Amino acid sequence: MAVDEKIYNEYLKILKEELVEAMGCTEPIALAYAGAKIREIMGETPERLEALCSGNMLKNVRCVTIPNSGGMVGISAAVWLGVFGGEAAAEMDVLHNVSDEDRQAMRREVEKDSCKVEYLESSIPLHIIVKAYGKEHSAELEIRHTHINIVKTVKDGQVIFSKKDTENYSGADRSLLNLNDIKEFADTVDLKDVEYLIERQVRDNMDIAYEGLSGDYGVHLGQVIKKSYPESVLARMKAYTAAASEARMGGCNMPVVINSGSGNQGIACSVPVIVYARENSLPRQKMYRALVFANLLTIYQKKFIGHLSAFCGVVSASCSAGAALTYLNGSGADTIAATIDNTMANIPGIICDGAKVSCAAKIATCLDAAVMAHYMALNGSSYSAHTGIIQDKVGDTISCVGYIGRVGMRQTDKELINILINS
Repeated sequence: MAVDEKIYNEYLKILKEELVEAMGCTEPIALAYAGAKIREIMGETPERLEALCSGNMLKNVRCVTIPNSGGMVGISAAVWLGVFGGEAAAEMDVLHNVSDEDRQAMRREVEKDSCKVEYLESSIPLHIIVKAYGKEHSAELEIRHTHINIVKTVKDGQVIFSKKDTENYSGADRSLLNLNDIKEFADTVDLKDVEYLIERQVRDNMDIAYEGLSGDYGVHLGQVIKKSYPESVLARMKAYTAAASEARMGGCNMPVVINSGSGNQGIACSVPVIVYARENSLPRQKMYRALVFANLLTIYQKKFIGHLSAFCGVVSASCSAGAALTYLNGSGADTIAATIDNTMANIPGIICDGAKVSCAAKIATCLDAAVMAHYMALNGSSYSAHTGIIQDKVGDTISCVGYIGRVGMRQTDKELINILINS
């Protein structure tokens, strides 16, 4: 029996909002988008900038290579590259058309230290304020909650756009998400309604996986796994997924389809499912339904945590991949719930210490745990309620993990940010 019309339409909206293309790590991309947008607002190229960033923004931009930057890292490089070469209309693909001249101009400004970077003390994990000063004009732009959610723009001291802090940043109604309806939707959705989203995710995320396995990124983790682990479907799932993440974190200029604002989460919830389905010669339509399931389950988990926190988001995404394998097996909601519980009994404490190439290792570890949880569930082995944080209902387990990530780990996040800023 299909879900009702309201849920069906909202789930479609959620997928359309979340499964978008982005080139590179989404935090420096948000800064590049701000740079491109503020140039538009000013109507001229600024001469100096100020970038005020929340702790989680500082954390996630610190180590990751900016795509199309020529190997650069950091907030100043991201904003200036957006100013010179960014295309704001392309949103999360803002740096897709950067030229050598743009890179040279960015490097000159970085060398001149013409972007003042400051820590923005904010209760909002994803919070950016960029100020720009030119020959004729000045401008200011503020982004909150999500990567391109502009809440205020100012030109020459006059507010030209503003909206309430909570207005329209969360989009479709995510309160409707629950495991049973996600499964029912995945089972019955007209694939014509989601095909273009899922086909793009398969193409983009597998293309960057192939690039990671053949290119020179990070510590070549995907290649190490493929070469060193005993031949198995799990080893190939881990190798391709880790390789995709490492390429993305290492500055590869190929786009990925993200999930919950994160490319690593988009990769972790999709690439293992694709590799598993192909290795087992499953029908394309069956794989697409499993990907719909995995994406929505990731979004469901992340809605309790938020886009950025001290909780590593690939735990949620890898859990969803493991649950999608259980879904592909034809199991019912109870066995899928057992996969989720088994995963969350194991790895809910992995911290996010910033975006970087070692995120690939965390994905490989989390995927290993999720696949183990999947096989446990298939064999009727699962942890009972009140074993640690496991609750009577899987939805309550998911919300408890979210509470830990969003609230319980706030002090952990502060300490992580202090360490990273001062190291």
